[in-house]
Amino acid sequence: MKIPKISPQEFAYRRSHLMQKLDSNALAIIPAAHLQVRNRDAEYPFRQSSDFLYLSNFNEPDAVLVLIPNRVEGEMILFCHEKDPQYEQWTGLRAGLDGARIDYGADESFPINEIDDILPQLMENKARAYYAMAEDKNFDQKIMQWLSCVKKKIRQGISAPHSLISLESHLHEMRLIKSEAEIAMMRHAVSVSINAHQIAMQQCKQSQWEYEIDAYFQYEFCRNNMAAAYTSIVGGGKNACILHYIENNQRLNQGELLLIDAGAEHQGYASDITRTFPINGRFSTEQKQLYQIVLDAQSAAIAMAQPNNSWDQPHTAAVEVITQGLLDLGILHGDVQQLIEDEAYTPYFMHKTGHWLGLDVHDVGDYRSAGKWRNLEVGMVLTVEPGMYISPSQNVEEKWWNIGIRIEDDVLITAEGNEVLTQGLIKEIKDIETWMQASC
Repeated sequence: MKIPKISPQEFAYRRSHLMQKLDSNALAIIPAAHLQVRNRDAEYPFRQSSDFLYLSNFNEPDAVLVLIPNRVEGEMILFCHEKDPQYEQWTGLRAGLDGARIDYGADESFPINEIDDILPQLMENKARAYYAMAEDKNFDQKIMQWLSCVKKKIRQGISAPHSLISLESHLHEMRLIKSEAEIAMMRHAVSVSINAHQIAMQQCKQSQWEYEIDAYFQYEFCRNNMAAAYTSIVGGGKNACILHYIENNQRLNQGELLLIDAGAEHQGYASDITRTFPINGRFSTEQKQLYQIVLDAQSAAIAMAQPNNSWDQPHTAAVEVITQGLLDLGILHGDVQQLIEDEAYTPYFMHKTGHWLGLDVHDVGDYRSAGKWRNLEVGMVLTVEPGMYISPSQNVEEKWWNIGIRIEDDVLITAEGNEVLTQGLIKEIKDIETWMQASC
């Protein structure tokens, strides 16, 4: 299978499109991520800043990208580490200054250790500077230092930017609408994730511990040159009622449900899938009743994920189904509309029905605009993930205790309505039981 990738031309278009949105006589400054220490002198695997990756495709730490519209010498400047054969023998190859230009399209490249001298010069006589404020305290201080250097030249007739403007409002709106190439990247991540979930269902009855199931996901992602888009959730029984359970170290008990929230990331682009199924391959009556409510709520929510519908309409549809279902089962009592108005469902369904998905698993982009929920647009990708979580602490019959269910799919908004990118992964009760029995 051909592995999708994003072309240099698309990265160049993104930078050009962003610069068109900036005010005249401005510059944008985008820092890369840093290596993060795990313990002592061992580091976590490097993950590039999503904004930096989106604009440059440059996957090295401690770099800085500067974009200056209409600059004669070139609009894209990249500060990065130089080639160093001795250092690279220990830590891996670097692109270096030549690679920054030849392979990544920089018009000019400079050593990162010279940025304190060069970047203030690039800020001279610019009216505005755009950057991501309050995300990196140390980088905020650097911006202030560079501004101070420029201000010291006022008697030489040189002015400093008089406005510091957040870059996110422009950049994150761009990232919210996915290109065909980006969608292809996400489809590839989805395909690997689906296969991992299918394997987990097959292996569940032969496994005794949550971490055994987690290992299948890690192996399948790694086997396809991918990483997990987030820390996988593999929660059996009562652990399924903990929304962000990541310990994944408890025994799997026959007769309980297993909730798995796990997705792969392909070159930064995430998938995000949740399935819940019985550890022994057969739903109990109570599990089946609650599961079907959540599945029906998800179907109603997906049906509302349409262009020009508001962001909140899928959630509203899910709430209506779940509240009615809880009422029908005698877990809630009263009038359904009053129960919805009183948010009586929240002890059992306490989160929203989805989030944006892209280079971040909880991707960037505003959910509200001008004081109201924004409308869905073609090219947006969101998750649809209603859930139901019943623990002993809630005032319900014991037969419902420790049942946690979430069903999550990734949905692309299209001109015709939507496409469920993760539709290849089974979720109907009959299909799950048949698949698990066939794998015995």
